[in-house]
Amino acid sequence: MSNISAADVAKLRRVTGAGMMDCKKALEEAAGDFEKAQELIRKRGQAIANKRADREATEGVVLAKTSADGKTGMMIALNCETDFVAKNADFITLGNKILDAALSSAPADLEGLKNVIIEGKKATDLVLEKSGITGEKFELSYFAAINAPAVQAYIHPGNKLATLVGFNKAGIEKQVYKDVAMQVAAMSPVSLDKEDVPEKILAQELEIAREQARREGKPEEMLEKIAQGKLNKFFKESTLMNQEFIKESKLTVRQYLENADKGLKATGFARYTLNV
Repeated sequence: MSNISAADVAKLRRVTGAGMMDCKKALEEAAGDFEKAQELIRKRGQAIANKRADREATEGVVLAKTSADGKTGMMIALNCETDFVAKNADFITLGNKILDAALSSAPADLEGLKNVIIEGKKATDLVLEKSGITGEKFELSYFAAINAPAVQAYIHPGNKLATLVGFNKAGIEKQVYKDVAMQVAAMSPVSLDKEDVPEKILAQELEIAREQARREGKPEEMLEKIAQGKLNKFFKESTLMNQEFIKESKLTVRQYLENADKGLKATGFARYTLNV
């Protein structure tokens, strides 16, 4: 049997992230061959990860970041099984590594993100490998991207909620952009403006309002008018540009942006949270 030095074990641990004893055992089985030991750890990790494929991974992190020019923003969710692992620095580093690779390669969707190459491996394979090392199921579950003249990313403390907001003008005071990104985090709008609300949601809101008015004994001929009135309230509460601005309720978000710079408006947003 080859003599396995502590330095070799430490080196393998740095490269793979596996435990010291796992690294020592792999080096012993590989007779000191570093590459072979790496492969042993990778295969064992995949076997462990595959066994846990049917587990629920409801913990994790949601991370968002913008490109160097501020014109592209991307957001990912990387899931795991326990909050302990979600708070681990190595797990968060893995999420940021995937996010940085996404910003460099601009995948079209979640499936594209899973195929982004990181350190010579597909992102999904890297996630599987790291999953095996920890013994928990890891999963890339969400991806969003926004392109605009200016994009702001916001991550709520704890890494469970993040937002992206695009704006039609660059060069505005950064706090203005951040305020709106935080608005999206806090108020969870369903759409950007009235005309962007999906028809299905509009129909549902109108039907709920009619039924509520009917139960209250309102005349049948008044139901539509009452429903339209409640729909206007829905727009104020649930569309970003018409919501009350959380920092100054006398203003809507639209008015806040106009006051910051004439013609400034949000052009799109994304919001994702882990329901844990």
